[in-house]
Amino acid sequence: MGKFIYLDNAATTKIAPEVMETMLPYFTEYFGNPSSVYGFASQNKERIAKQRERIASILGAKENEIYFTGGGTESDNWALKATAEAYGAKGKHIITSRIEHHAILHTCEYLEKQHGFEVTYLDVDENGIVDLEALKKAIRPDTILISIMFANNEIGSIQPIKEIGQIAHEHGILFHTDAVQAFGQILIDVDACHIDMLSASGHKINGPKGIGFLYIRKGVKIRSFIHGGAQERKRRAGTENVPGIIGLGKAAELAADSMEERTAAERALRDYMIERIEKEIPYCRLNGDRTKRLPNNVNFSFRFIEGESLLIMLDMKGICASSGSACTSGSLDPSHVLLAIGLPHEIAHGSLRMTLGADTSKDDIDYVVEELKKIVEHLRGMSPLYEDFVRKQANK
Repeated sequence: MGKFIYLDNAATTKIAPEVMETMLPYFTEYFGNPSSVYGFASQNKERIAKQRERIASILGAKENEIYFTGGGTESDNWALKATAEAYGAKGKHIITSRIEHHAILHTCEYLEKQHGFEVTYLDVDENGIVDLEALKKAIRPDTILISIMFANNEIGSIQPIKEIGQIAHEHGILFHTDAVQAFGQILIDVDACHIDMLSASGHKINGPKGIGFLYIRKGVKIRSFIHGGAQERKRRAGTENVPGIIGLGKAAELAADSMEERTAAERALRDYMIERIEKEIPYCRLNGDRTKRLPNNVNFSFRFIEGESLLIMLDMKGICASSGSACTSGSLDPSHVLLAIGLPHEIAHGSLRMTLGADTSKDDIDYVVEELKKIVEHLRGMSPLYEDFVRKQANK
C-alpha cells in the first residue's frame, strides 16, 4: 500500500484498539437482551448503567440525565422535535444559527413547514461566531428553545456557549447544543454552561458508529422520541445497542483521560500547518476563528481552485480530506457555512477541510503541505480566471 494520510477525523474516526477489544465480548459472550429478567442478560443492564455514569461524570451531569441514541443526528432531532411537542403550547419560536449541522437546520425546516413554528436563523461574523447582542434581540415572549452548536463541524469555530446558555436561562428558555464535534475535544461542564440538552456521537471520538447520546437536564419535560418499549426510562424505545454503548463509554473515557495532552499536540500541529499554508500558498484564506477553534481543525479556501478537483488529486497522493460536512458530500452547492461567513460562491467552492487525529505526525503535515502546494499550482495553471487575474496584477 502506498502513502496514506487520514485528515478527515471530523467526518469519522477509526475505532481505538482498546474500544474494539472492550466491545467484542458483547457480540458473542455477553449477548443477552438487557430487558430480560434472568441474570445472564440483566447483567448487561448494569453494564449499560456504568457507561451512563462514565459519560455523565465527564459532563458534570447525573447518570439519569444521559440517554443513548443512534448517533448525533438522532439526538439533534430528538431535542428539537420533542421540545416542540412538549412546549409548543407555550410558544412556537425557536432560535438557531445559519451554520448549524443539517441535522438541526432540516429539523427546523420540518417544524416550520409541518407544525407552524417560526425559526430565527442568526447570522454569524466572518469567523463564524454568533453575536450575543443579536441573540438577545431575537428573543421573543414565545421563544421556547435556543439551539446553537458548541463548535462548527466545518470551520471549527467555538461558540461562546456559556454566555449563550446564561442568556437563555435568564429568559426562561431551554438551551440545546450540538456538541458532536466538541465532546472529547473540549472540556464541557453542563451546569457551568447552563446547558439543558446536549448531543454527541461515538464515531467522532474513536468509538463505534451508530451510537450517541442526548443529555437532558432533570426537570426538562422532553417526551418519548421512539415508542414501543420501556428502554431509556421509557423515552427511547428499542433494544439497547449493548456493544455500541460499551464502546461509546470506553471511547469517552479514553478521550477524557487523554484530552489535555492530545489536544495540545493537535493544536501545535494545526498551527504549524496553518502557518506553512499561509506562508507558502498565495491567495488562500483561513476559514474560522484563528484562536477560538477546535484543536484539530484546519479549513482553507484557495482562490481559482475547484474543491472537487483538489480532493481528487489529494486522494491520488494518499491524502484523505474533505470540502465540508460528510453529510453533504454529494451536493454540488457550496458549503452553507462558508456562504454564511460571507465568502462568495466561487471562493467557497475552493474550500478544503483537514482535521487531524491523535496519529497525525509533523512528517504527515509536511508531506501534505508539499503536495498541496504542487496541486494548487497545477490547478491554477489550468484556470483561465487565474491567468486573467495574474495578467491584471502585472498591469497594475
